[in-house]
Amino acid sequence: MTRSAALALVVAGAMLPATPLLAQSKPSLAPVLAASEGWLNGRASAESLEGKVVVVDVFTFGCINCKNVVPNLRAVNARRSKDVAIVGIHSPETPYEKDRANVADNLKHQGIVWPVAIDNSFTLWKAYGVDAWPTQLVFDRHGRLRKTIVGDSQDDELNAAIAALVAEK
Repeated sequence: MTRSAALALVVAGAMLPATPLLAQSKPSLAPVLAASEGWLNGRASAESLEGKVVVVDVFTFGCINCKNVVPNLRAVNARRSKDVAIVGIHSPETPYEKDRANVADNLKHQGIVWPVAIDNSFTLWKAYGVDAWPTQLVFDRHGRLRKTIVGDSQDDELNAAIAALVAEK
């Protein structure tokens, strides 16, 4: 291959759209850690998640199904804080849910105290290939996606996945 042909391929490749995360081989915590639209309840960091089982909860505060999973997430947060971390991704369904103050008020009302990334542009939603509220992504202690749970009424499944991953030490 000539140098100019190789350069043309590099330039053409640079112009291709970015590959979605799930089209790549291994989804990771990198997209949520790089969230850039703002955070509520603090910011999740690689250091705060290191060595923990991480539940990433993708939700919107007005969704009744999302509200149904919150009591279990609060219980998980309370009983397993040394081994488990929860990180929220708030991807709004309505214009009202895009307002940061409304999100903050609703987090307080629902007792959500873990870090929540604002995802008004659906960057994280797309990066993780989410297509429904709520979705929980469960990552092991090494940051590998091990379980995806879509919908509510699956507390037992989430708790079992967390327990199994915590036991893997």
